[in-house]
Amino acid sequence: MSQVGMVLGSREAKALDFWVAVEEGRYLRLDDLVYVEFPHPDPRKGSVRYYGMVDQVIKLYEGAQFDTDVFLARRDLLPVSLSYAAHVQVTRIMPEEYLPPDPGAAVYLAQEETLGLALYYDRMQEQKLPVGLLKNGEVAYINFEFLNGFKGGHVNISGVSGVAAKTSYATFLLHGIFQSSANRQKANTKALIFNVKGEDLFYLDKDNSGLNDEGRAAYQKLGLPAQAFQSVAFLAPPRKTPGDILADVGRPDASAYYWDLVQFCREGLLPFLFTDRGAMSNLGFLIDQVTERLRRLVGDENDKQGQRGPHIVVDDWSDELSTSEAHVPFDELGRQKIVTFAQLVRYIEFKLLGPESADDEEKQKGDPRWTARQARGTLEAFVRRLRASIGNVEHLVRGDKPGKRPNPLGSQAQVSVVDIHQLSAQAQMFVVGSILREVFGRKEKGDYAGRVFVVLDELNKYAPRDGESPIKDILLDIAERGRSLGVILIGAQQTASEVESRIVGNAAIRVVGRLDAAEAERPEYRYLPPSFRQRAVILPQGTMILHQPEVPVPLALTFPLPAWAMKKDEVQEDVSAEKLSRLID
Repeated sequence: MSQVGMVLGSREAKALDFWVAVEEGRYLRLDDLVYVEFPHPDPRKGSVRYYGMVDQVIKLYEGAQFDTDVFLARRDLLPVSLSYAAHVQVTRIMPEEYLPPDPGAAVYLAQEETLGLALYYDRMQEQKLPVGLLKNGEVAYINFEFLNGFKGGHVNISGVSGVAAKTSYATFLLHGIFQSSANRQKANTKALIFNVKGEDLFYLDKDNSGLNDEGRAAYQKLGLPAQAFQSVAFLAPPRKTPGDILADVGRPDASAYYWDLVQFCREGLLPFLFTDRGAMSNLGFLIDQVTERLRRLVGDENDKQGQRGPHIVVDDWSDELSTSEAHVPFDELGRQKIVTFAQLVRYIEFKLLGPESADDEEKQKGDPRWTARQARGTLEAFVRRLRASIGNVEHLVRGDKPGKRPNPLGSQAQVSVVDIHQLSAQAQMFVVGSILREVFGRKEKGDYAGRVFVVLDELNKYAPRDGESPIKDILLDIAERGRSLGVILIGAQQTASEVESRIVGNAAIRVVGRLDAAEAERPEYRYLPPSFRQRAVILPQGTMILHQPEVPVPLALTFPLPAWAMKKDEVQEDVSAEKLSRLID
């Protein structure tokens, strides 16, 4: 036991907080954990032990009355005493007897076993997941049951871009999930990561050349291996150039992903091209109607009459592309083959607005089965938005080759990294929405029994506080029902105040890096005590503030440099004899 002071007698000692006079030669810092034990007024109940965290420290001269007295005191012309005091916020009382501690009671620094009691580690037992290191060098844990969906789920990370290290900490959490003994279902755990900035996450399977001995020691302290991710698949959108379909990233072993036209229609992916369905009252209804008509056009996959793709064949429309140029098979003669997304858009325009060759607008009428009795202004607004999407997604939705959509649940790899950083905002919405809906849908059907952790940065773009969109609906579904199905969202954003409140509110684990001063005062951060909100403005890179349900106070922690490369320059070159031999051969 290491005594650091006594309960102060000149200030009120309460049942939930008290002040400590720090002994000369000892010190207390913010975030230090202490405990005090004193006898219960009823002798039959023994003693009461209080555990708490230091959330304020002060020093002042006792005996000084004026501001200038400090100069006299330093010259030994004024008799003063230096007071060093710390305010303690109680985290736990054993037993639960809410009595104020006795002034003069000895206060000890909580370490090892007593630190574990102060932070409820004893209740976590085998569910302790390491999430970083505390100021005193001890390991910080969370209860994995509040992350894996059993008692709670989802993580939300906020912080200034480039300083808060949100993506690095999200991958650090994943590393712990895959390597810690707290996760007893590692073999049935998968992760889906959306890469939104450069090619930063395309080297997760490579060791980081910048990891030093101090970093390796930190991983050893955490009980985690200092190594890169072992099972990763990399997927990227195809290049827009003609010819072979190749992934548009520098990594040669990355696979290109895209959807064929039949998949686009059958799976009802059209709504993910519209991010402003709330702009017009009837637009959402028309989107649903056209989506259903496209689904009926291609038919059911198990139906003999259903179209097999990748192109679509129709018999009520002719495009400028001739039958001979389209290479229509004999059994499809007299029908139009739609092989590009642009053609599909023109076909939808024909079904909604009628043929362009009509003499006047009065004669231009669409198919009533498609128009759903919507006004022409609504139909034209729909078509304009759809036309604008052609340049953004025509390389992602195509009819020349069978689709290769991302399939993170069916992949042999444990981690799937899906690149979207080079896509337009609309294409990013389409890709993220389409993949998340498939993952969530398959989990609802019970096609995959394990847990899926989804890492998505820039959450304010996909689920803004205002407005409606299909992707926002999917994310709300994941936030509200995902944990019961085993779909856990690890979301990140610069400003939680701009994200749909129900998504942030459903996150059991909240993490904060460096915050903007104005953002730190927003109501979304009221779960942090004032001292933590003040510190969030000056947090250095690699330091985070973490809040979890089981511990009543946030934890300030650090995490080591990722053992995996976060960009190409960090990749540790393999100079082993085996590697050199393969290169020579």
